[in-house]
Amino acid sequence: MKIDLTGKRALVIGGGTFGEGNGIGRAISCGFAACGASVVVADRNAEAAAATCDLIREQGGQADVMVLDVTDAAATQASIPALSGPPIDILHYNVGIGFASETQALESAQFASVLDANLVGLHTAVRAVLPGMRERRHGVILATSSAWAHRHLGYSHSFYAASKAGMEHFIRLIAQENAPFGIRANSIAPGFIDTPRVRHNLARSYGASSFDDILARRAGQVPLGRLGQPEDVASLAAFLASDLAAYVTGGDFPVDGGLIGAGIAS
Repeated sequence: MKIDLTGKRALVIGGGTFGEGNGIGRAISCGFAACGASVVVADRNAEAAAATCDLIREQGGQADVMVLDVTDAAATQASIPALSGPPIDILHYNVGIGFASETQALESAQFASVLDANLVGLHTAVRAVLPGMRERRHGVILATSSAWAHRHLGYSHSFYAASKAGMEHFIRLIAQENAPFGIRANSIAPGFIDTPRVRHNLARSYGASSFDDILARRAGQVPLGRLGQPEDVASLAAFLASDLAAYVTGGDFPVDGGLIGAGIAS
């Protein structure tokens, strides 16, 4: 069986990549395009979105740039329905910010900013695409959650974890409410994925001299013995977006090498 998204239009929010290389959003965007979908790459960073679109076009796919800040609810609610071209068949919400610090050291305003981007922004985007999906009686809504929604991973990240846990349950409820309209909704929970942003954050937190040791220690916590790649997440996203997953909704799917079920990280 082949994953076929031909004739579908996908909106990937957070489809750019921080820095050079491939992040989860870029890999998802390219994966959808490789399966035949036309892709709207949305990101608050116009250059990052454009770079993803260039890569898709170089590979023979169709892509358009959309500059979008999901924390601006009014702009998001207005701009998504106003997109020119075919309607959106697939929404993938790939947004996640957080503060890797002990909860007692953080302020409530920081929690509000995390919830605004990770959870409230998801609601805004879903609300923007649902009317059209309901009218056409089909559609797929996906969201990138995290293994943090399921367990502690060895360092403090409580605001991010709480927002992603809320994301997963929100997606379950969206799936239930919209099943009568032929709309499916699922979330994906990546574990330790090797991305440019992760590498940047680790180097900033631990220093370049400890960088390789930190990556190796993370890989050692994963039962499969390696860090995940963005393409590991993108492969599952493409399957869930396709008709091969026509009977799959309301679920959360780890892409973590067994991390969630492993022993407590140290």
